[in-house]
Amino acid sequence: MDARQTGPDVITLGRSSVDLYGGQIGGRLEDMASFAKYVGGSPTNTAIGAARLGLSAGLVTRVGADHMGRFILETLAKEGVDTTGVVSDAERLTALVILGIVDKETFPLIFYRENCADMAIDIADIDPSWLASARSLVIDGTHLSRPNVFDASLQAVRTVKAAGGKVIFDIDYRPVLWGLTSRDMGEQRYVSNTEVTQRLATVAPLCDLIIGTEEEIRILGGQENVIDALKAIRKVSNAILVCKLGAEGCAIFDGEIPDQVNEALTVPGFPIEVMNVLGAGDAFSAGFLRGWLRGEDLYTCGLWGNACGAIVVTRHGCAPAMPTFRELEAFLQARHPMAADAIEALDHIHWATTRHRDYESLTVLAMDHRFQFEELAAEFGADLSRVSAFKRLALRAVDDLANGNETFGVLLDGKYGAEALSEAAHTTYWIGRPVEVPKSRPLRFETGPDVGLELNSWPANHVVKCLVFYHPDDEAGLRAEQESQLVILFDACRKSGHELLLELILPPDMPADAQTRSRAIQRMYDLGIKPDWWKLEPVADTAVWTNIDAVVSANDPLCRGIVVLGQSAPEDELLRAFETSAGFSCVKGFAIGRTIFHDVAAQWLTGTIDDDSAVREMAKKLSRLVSGWQEMRRAAPDGVSRPSSIKETAA
Repeated sequence: MDARQTGPDVITLGRSSVDLYGGQIGGRLEDMASFAKYVGGSPTNTAIGAARLGLSAGLVTRVGADHMGRFILETLAKEGVDTTGVVSDAERLTALVILGIVDKETFPLIFYRENCADMAIDIADIDPSWLASARSLVIDGTHLSRPNVFDASLQAVRTVKAAGGKVIFDIDYRPVLWGLTSRDMGEQRYVSNTEVTQRLATVAPLCDLIIGTEEEIRILGGQENVIDALKAIRKVSNAILVCKLGAEGCAIFDGEIPDQVNEALTVPGFPIEVMNVLGAGDAFSAGFLRGWLRGEDLYTCGLWGNACGAIVVTRHGCAPAMPTFRELEAFLQARHPMAADAIEALDHIHWATTRHRDYESLTVLAMDHRFQFEELAAEFGADLSRVSAFKRLALRAVDDLANGNETFGVLLDGKYGAEALSEAAHTTYWIGRPVEVPKSRPLRFETGPDVGLELNSWPANHVVKCLVFYHPDDEAGLRAEQESQLVILFDACRKSGHELLLELILPPDMPADAQTRSRAIQRMYDLGIKPDWWKLEPVADTAVWTNIDAVVSANDPLCRGIVVLGQSAPEDELLRAFETSAGFSCVKGFAIGRTIFHDVAAQWLTGTIDDDSAVREMAKKLSRLVSGWQEMRRAAPDGVSRPSSIKETAA
C-alpha cells in the first residue's frame, strides 16, 4: 500500500439497513412475536467487522433522515467507523430487512427496499479527497443493480485506484434485489442471469481482490461450474480470487486457475455449531481484509476469514456478532470443536470487547433509593408524588456540573425516578437502574420471579444495578438461595444485552476481615458471574483493596471496574476512604447518594429551599466529592497502573 495514504485502511460502499431479527428460533416468520433490532447490510457489516478487528474503517452509503437512520449513524460512531461518506437522505426512508431463523439451513428474509435511501447513492456522494486517502475500497454487487449506484461505485473505484489504493469486490449476490425472484424469496442465493453477469463483470478488471461464495462466483463468471466460472473471471481480471466454501473453509486463487478447487490454496474451516449463517460472509471479508491489509500471507488471511465467519454463525444477528481481534486470537488458540468452558470464555471476551464507550473514570449520583424517600416523605408529611419531582432536580444537578461529560452518571429507579429516567435517556450520561427489592435478604427482584422478561422492556443503555447483602460465610441455605438469584440475573442480563452492576454489601451484623470481601467476589466468579461493574463499600483499609484488586484482575481483566458507594457517610469520612481506594486502578470512581441529597431533600420537602437552590446545593456537594476524588487520583503513587481502554487492547 502507498505509505502516503493517511485515510481509512478500508472504505466500504453500499447497503446500510436495519435488520429486524425474529426473536423466536425454529418457526416461520409468520409466527415471530418479537424482533431484535441490529444494524445490517453487507458493506456496513464488513465496515463494523473491520473496525472491531483493529482496522480503521469508513462507509459510503445513505440512510434516511429518520429514527432508523440515526440508529445506524450512532451505532457506526460507537463502533469507530468513519461516517464521512454517510449521507442522511431527507426524501427516503432507511432500508429495513426482516429475518428469521427456522433451522440451520433456512433463513427467510424480506427486504424492504422500495426507493430506500442507500439505493439513491450517486456520484455526488463520492468525496474524492476522502476516497483517495483510503488504502482500499470494498464495493458490493447489489449496488451495481441500479444505474446511479453503478456509476457512483465506478467513480469510487477510479478515485481509489488513481491514488494507488486497492479495490475489493464482494460479489454479494441477492437475486431478489435484481428483481429475479418474488419478494418473499429473499433467502434464495442463486438465479442465473446473463444481464446480471454482464453488469457484474464490468468491474472485475478493476479489482485487486474478489470474494464470493460458489454461487456468487458462478454468477460473476457466467458458468454453472465453479472452475469454469473462475477461469472466465481470470480471463478478464488478475485479482486474487477467494471462493468461500461454507463449512469447508475457502479456496484462494492467486494466478492461473487449476482444474479442481482443491488444487488451489485451500484453507479449512472450523467445526462449529451453526445457529445463523447470515452475516458470516461479511465477517469472512472483515477477517480476510485484516490479514491482507496488514501484510499477512494468503493462508493466514483465509484462516482469519474462516475463523471470523465461524464465530458469527454461532450467534444471533450480523453486525453485533462480529468478533474483535482479541476474540479472534482466543478462537484460534482454542481446541476445536470447542468445549463448553472455552465457548463461555469466548462469549465473555466478545461481550466485554464490544461494549460501547470506555470509562477511565465514572462519577455517579445515586438516586435509586425508594424506601429512604418514603421515610423522608412520611417524616415531613410530604406527598410521595413530590419525590419524582425531586429526582428530576437531582438529574439537573448532575447536568449543571457535568455539562454533558460522559464520565458522569445517575442511578434512578423506575418507581419514583421514571420521569427522570426518561429525561436521562436524552443525555450522554451513564444510566443505572435497580432491580432488587430494597432490603431483601434473601435477594428478591422488584420485577417478580421472571426478571429476564422485565429486562426485555428496558432501554438497551440502562445498566442493571442489583444490591445484595451477601457474606461468604452465610448460612448454607441462604447463600444458595441468593446465589441462585444472582446466577439467574446474570444470565438474564447477558440475554437481554444489559450491563450489570453488582452492589455487594456485607451484612453489618457479621464479622469481616481483610479477605472477606474478596472471598465474596471470588465466589461470584466461581459461579460464572462476571459483572461489568462492582459497587463496593468505602473501606479505608489498603489490605482490603489489595485483595479485591487481585481477585478482579485474576478472574476478569476485562471488568469495567469498581465504583465506591457511600452508605450515607459524611463527606470527610468518604474522602478518607477515597484516599485509600484511589491508589487502585480497578477503582474508577464512586456512586454516592444520601451523602449528597438527604439534607437537601429534607429542606426541599419542607419548603425551606426552592428548586434552584436544591439543584445548586446538590451540585456543590457532588462537585466537592469529584474534586476530592480527582486530587487523590492524581496523587496516587506512580506505580499504580492506569487501565488502557479495552478497544486499544483488542486491536
